[in-house]
Parts: sequence; C-alpha cells; structure tokens
Amino acid sequence: MNYKEAREYLDRVSVSGSILGLDSIRALMDELGNPQDELRIVHIAGTNGKGSILTYVRSILGKAGYSVGTYSSPSVFGYLERFQIDGEWMDESELPEYVEKAQKAVDRMLAKGLAHPTVFEIETAVAFLYFEDRGCDYVILETGMGGDLDSTNVISRPLVCAFASISMDHIGVLGDTLEEIAACKSGIIKPGASVITGPQRPEVMAILKEKAECADCRLTETSTIMHKDSSLDGQSFVYNNRIYCISLLGRHQQINAAVAIEIAEALRQRGAAIEDENIAEGLSDARWPGRLEVIRKSGRMFILDGAHNEAAARALSDALTELLGDERIDIVMGVFRDKEYEVIAGILEPHIRRCFCTRLPNAERSLSAEELQAVMTGLGVSCCTEPSIADAIGRACGTTLITGSLSLLADAKRAIEELD
Repeated sequence: MNYKEAREYLDRVSVSGSILGLDSIRALMDELGNPQDELRIVHIAGTNGKGSILTYVRSILGKAGYSVGTYSSPSVFGYLERFQIDGEWMDESELPEYVEKAQKAVDRMLAKGLAHPTVFEIETAVAFLYFEDRGCDYVILETGMGGDLDSTNVISRPLVCAFASISMDHIGVLGDTLEEIAACKSGIIKPGASVITGPQRPEVMAILKEKAECADCRLTETSTIMHKDSSLDGQSFVYNNRIYCISLLGRHQQINAAVAIEIAEALRQRGAAIEDENIAEGLSDARWPGRLEVIRKSGRMFILDGAHNEAAARALSDALTELLGDERIDIVMGVFRDKEYEVIAGILEPHIRRCFCTRLPNAERSLSAEELQAVMTGLGVSCCTEPSIADAIGRACGTTLITGSLSLLADAKRAIEELD
C-alpha cells in the first residue's frame, strides 16, 4: 500500500459517514492490541479553544524535552496535519503502514460479523498506532465531536481531562440544550484523571463538577487573569503572580493559556519534569495557524480566523474591537449552511466595510455566495459575490478579514502567498 492507496481506502470508508458510539472503535483497538493503553494522554474537549490549548501544552512539554504526539481535527491546511509529533506532520511515507494495519484489523472484524468502523475511528486507530510505535512521551487528543461517544474516548486511563469553553454547537446531534451538550462533553472524565477547566457558564460548570465528583476526580478551575497589554504582534497577562506573553491574539487566548498552565501543573504533580521556564517559553513560542492569524503581504494585512459559531464569532468581534477600535474593514466570508451563519453575520456586521461572499471548497455543505449575500444585504452591508476565495481576496482592499469557516483558510493562504 502506498500513500495514494491509503487515502483512497480512507475516502471509500468516509462515504458511509460517521456514527457516534464506542463499540466499533473498541473492537478495532482490541484487534490492534490496544496501543492506546500504552500512552500517557491528555484529553481535551469543548466547543471553542481545544486546538489552542493542545498547541500550548504541546509547546510546553516540548520545552521540557518531551516527545509529544497530537491528534486533532478537522485538518485545515493538509490531511496529515491531524497526525503530528513535536509539531511536525506525519510524512506521506508513514501513513500507508498504519492504514494497512488498520485495514487488516477491519477485515478481521468484518469476518466476525462486526460493523465496519467509520473513517474517523480508523484515523483514530492510526494515530494511536503511530504514537505508540514512535515512542511518544505524551499524547494530546482533541475530541472530534462531543465527548462521551467520540472515538477518542476509547482511552481508559487519561492523565488529564481538560475542557475548553463549552457552548452551543452541533445542535441536534450532541443535544438541544447547553446542559445536554455539556453532559455529552463531560463524558471524557475518567476515574483517576486530573480535571481542568476554564471559565464556563454556571449550568455547564455544575455538570462538570458533578461528573468529576462521581469519578472521584479533583476538578481545578482556572483562577483570575489580569490583562496587561496587547497588539497585533501578541499580548501579555498575569496569572498566579507570573507574567506570561503569548503570540495568539484575543482575550480568549489568555483563558486557553491559563488552562494549559493548569494542565502543565497537573502533569508536574504526576511526575513530569516541567520547570516554570518551560511553561513561560512554551506559551510564548506556541503558534496556531488560522486562529486570529495576522499575515502581512504586499503592503496589506490579512487576518485569518475560522469563527464558525456564535461563541467563536463573539471572541473574534471582541478581538477586532480591541486591536482595531471602530475601524471597518473588508471581509471575505464563506460559511456552512448548517451553521448559525445569520447570527455570525450579525455579530461581525459592526466591523464590516464591504463583504465579499464566496462559497466553501466543500460545495455540498456550503451556503451559496448568493444566499450569504442576501443575509449581509439584509444587515445593510455593502457586499458582492465572488466565484472563489482567491477572487474575493483579490478584490478586497486594505486590512482584510477572512472568516466563516476553517475550511476556507487553506485556499486563503495560498491566494495570499500568490499576491504580487
């Protein structure tokens, strides 16, 4: 099996869609010898901020000299982005070996009359095989969707279970209320784990506390954060009487960094040799592309952010106000039709001078440019449609925000790089 054949196999499996549940992933991991049981794992759930927390913790552990595997989704800039060790993507030459092992295990399952695993379950198995084979000291997992029935929850002994901000997302799949969604995400909590969370809505915090208590786990909430200063180049804040500097923008990133600090402390209590300097340097050096990322090219400034739900849009709006004041800027936007695009548009409207509406690369799920234009026009925004993200970026002028979905960011970066 080569890389092309491995991807073709995964693409064939993906046609069947996704099913929440752990029966198939447990059977698959049993066939593979349960490599996940050999790994020291930090498990992260939440609605917005999981990837940022993962990036901070990976950087901190790296500064302490540890080898760190990370598994996250969706991929933004390339398929193999989801499988990383020490910040480096899995190489194309490595994928076939692990996919072939997983495929053979799937064939054995089918011979026993068991259901075929989903593509995300197979990819999760590939990640565990890869990290165990490469001898990673720690592994950081980001849930794909939800928590209790997410494939990553096949693990049984995580060291730390951490929670980014929990808000309404995947409505109707994870639940119809915030309480139902929080209950689903809290399902990653396991006996013996340290539980860390940033600030949450009272009803969410009550559920996390109850779940932690039932599992006999200690729950740690982040404490007060004091903002110091911020610019388009980064920001600083005080946490537990220490000053930290980060390059990621937006006040919400200070909260994500505080969660990472508490995760590092929990790992330190469990024997990890993490010094205070490792934490400070790890936070300072952490980079997370496509999340309020600033790119300067050809005399212009581009801000890339995948804000795709209400909470993310509000965080983006707050950051724009802090960094740009009342300046209105051009915006390139594309959204999925199953997201709260009217709410997102309303939140961002005060920042928009002109909107260039386009569709996303995934045409089946994308809202059409014309439908998005109708929403924006209804808000009084001057806007037009463009056939592609590159065309929209070419038409925009001055400081330009590119947002609405993570899925448009790869094309956006390519278009920016090609500007004269």
